[in-house]
Amino acid sequence: MTDPLLPVDAYLVKSLPEIWFGAVLFSLGMYVVLDGFDFGIGMLYATRTDERERETFLAAFGPVWDANEVWIVAFGTMLLAAFPGVYSRLLADNYLLALGFVLALVFRGLGPELREQRDDERWKRYTDYAFIGGSVFAPLLLGMLAGRWLFGGATLPVALTGVGLVAVSIVTGAAFLAAKTEPGLASELRPYGIGATLAYLGGVVVLLGTVVLTASGGAADAVLSLPVAAVVALSIAVGLGGSVLARRGRYRAWLASALALPTLLTTLVAILLYPTIYPLTGLLVREAVVSPLALNLVTVLGFPVLLLVLWYFKFLYGVFSGPIEGGGYGG
Repeated sequence: MTDPLLPVDAYLVKSLPEIWFGAVLFSLGMYVVLDGFDFGIGMLYATRTDERERETFLAAFGPVWDANEVWIVAFGTMLLAAFPGVYSRLLADNYLLALGFVLALVFRGLGPELREQRDDERWKRYTDYAFIGGSVFAPLLLGMLAGRWLFGGATLPVALTGVGLVAVSIVTGAAFLAAKTEPGLASELRPYGIGATLAYLGGVVVLLGTVVLTASGGAADAVLSLPVAAVVALSIAVGLGGSVLARRGRYRAWLASALALPTLLTTLVAILLYPTIYPLTGLLVREAVVSPLALNLVTVLGFPVLLLVLWYFKFLYGVFSGPIEGGGYGG
């Protein structure tokens, strides 16, 4: 038990394993939130046949999607730096999912990067297929990897986690586009976002119910805990409230509520993991962390970089905060 008279700096040093656990999950959450709406835009791109609308979709996320991928690099880097054993085990146990995810990201990038390089309809069609396919499979495989991390080899929960990440990406993608584009296009995208919201919320309930019915011991107890119930209840309230905002045409407020859903999802992952960090082996956060000297060094070097990255994203999204006008961002 922590000594209440322990100096603040000593208490922080003693809490570094938990702080780094939070930082790792924070970076994963930032990736799911920010690149999630990119994936959603890619999937919704398949619903458009008009060339002008497709170019609007690409322009909406064009200035930020490359930057958003920084967070998956940050997640891997921080996991390796603070919990190297978990990093190696997670990749070794799920190397096919990890490889598939990376390939999906490569194909996803073909649309934004190469589509306009040739004035050839066949070329554009193939890059569109790659863009859409990569946008579907990247969140699906990332979600399945997260499901394997949480639930081990349980097939149904793993699959549901992947599908859930696809659904919530559609929600954030639809809300982002609705907030950025003209009202006519926004109203056409609204049903996709609302439908995906209902599918996501239903999937979360089914997923947790499946874990309770099929798992034993710690996993089932964690799902039935008060913090998990609170996060699920808040997710339902936020999702349904966002759907109401979307129907009323309050698209910026809808975007805020939509982005809260993957944030709450990451919070749910953190609650289900802690105090373990690799449930398949029962490895605890404090058992997996690097040596004190290495952890102190990583903290001194790593956290200033993290703060700099956060400042950069604040600046970036401030510059591109306006609506899409004439195929690009306005003021």
